Amino acid sequence: MARWNTIARGATVVAVGALALAACSSSSDPQPASSNTGSMAPSDAPTGDGLVVGSLLPITGSLAYLGPPEIAGVDLAIEEINKAGGVMGKDVSVVHTDSSDADHPEIAATSVDKMIGDGVAAVVGAASSTVSLNVVDTIAKNNTVMISPANTSTALSGYSPFYFRVAPPDTVQGNVLGNLIVADGHKKVGVLVFNEDYGTSLRNVIQETIEPQGAEIVYGVSGDEFDPKASNFASDVQAVIAAKPDSIVIIAFDQTKQIIPELVSAGWTDMSAIYMTDGNTADYSADFPAGTLEGAQGTIPGAFPDDAFKERLNSVAPAPLDSFAYGPESYDATILVALAAEKGQGTDGKTVQENLAAVSGSTGGTECTTYADCLALVQAGDEINYRTVAGSGPINESNDPSSAFIGIYKYLNDNTVEWQSAQEGKA
Repeated sequence: MARWNTIARGATVVAVGALALAACSSSSDPQPASSNTGSMAPSDAPTGDGLVVGSLLPITGSLAYLGPPEIAGVDLAIEEINKAGGVMGKDVSVVHTDSSDADHPEIAATSVDKMIGDGVAAVVGAASSTVSLNVVDTIAKNNTVMISPANTSTALSGYSPFYFRVAPPDTVQGNVLGNLIVADGHKKVGVLVFNEDYGTSLRNVIQETIEPQGAEIVYGVSGDEFDPKASNFASDVQAVIAAKPDSIVIIAFDQTKQIIPELVSAGWTDMSAIYMTDGNTADYSADFPAGTLEGAQGTIPGAFPDDAFKERLNSVAPAPLDSFAYGPESYDATILVALAAEKGQGTDGKTVQENLAAVSGSTGGTECTTYADCLALVQAGDEINYRTVAGSGPINESNDPSSAFIGIYKYLNDNTVEWQSAQEGKA
């Protein structure tokens, strides 16, 4: 179980930027595996012997709405690292590639081959746990670090000495969501979950959290999952409603745009008893009539970025961001990689791997919040504790963050969400 600290802003509620879930579905035509949204052209390869960072983030596929803030987070970090003097006095370069999603595994595989060929020391990504599980062995066997800003599957905890993440595992998000459901007075929970590692892992933690508190999952246990490639969910909705739940959790990606209308058509009216997760807590203002989701709640890992950091992300984005999800985590991952290389005085993956946990604060050290300040301490020979923008704690023995915040959001009448509070979980 985890210990929880709750942070609330009282009457001050910050609106979440639109998470444009409709941007790209899992059936989208995939784009070339290597796509570069930063300063490097797709055909460019890094030159010189400075640190090279790769990104494996969703430009296409069902998680493409997460790509812009995540890529901006990497680019912002690279910009600030180089402004502060780079790593070992040399600029850091970046190779952006497309992870797509679990339905297009060949795209991520091609992207990984490109990055390894380009000599990256670390890969920031992927967003999807399934995508990461598909490629992590290839990355690790090349002594290259993989550090994800968004993976939550428990299967990745301690998976490899070369795999790290700054997003918390589902043990944290699932615990927060399960406790929220019970605190709201629900005892019979229906779960609509797709048969993918992210979904089933999160479902399992929710189940483990609510059952000791007297609640139960009446539909959505193992064997009830739906096919992630499905496009019709009428039978799934009828099955969950037939189980007579007093609340429903939807763990899905853009399938949610079909599931919600099916629930409405089937007569479900209490949207305050609908719960969602980071994969689908999004802006549906262009998808549903006003009021459709009013009162529904969702969870997203990470501290909510302040206005100053959002402005910094927008300063490097090619277009104004309408989502900031996992932008802070992508930024933090890139900063940690650079600090690890500087501490170990090497731009290879093994050096980054050996020093990454230490610069995150796992060995204690002086707290610092910017790359420039942390760099000065490292160059002075000090141990450091980089305080992440996302609020995640030092890397633990499983290469997970030792603590992290989970944001709780609520839907308004226009089907957008507002941040309500955050809970910090410590394993």
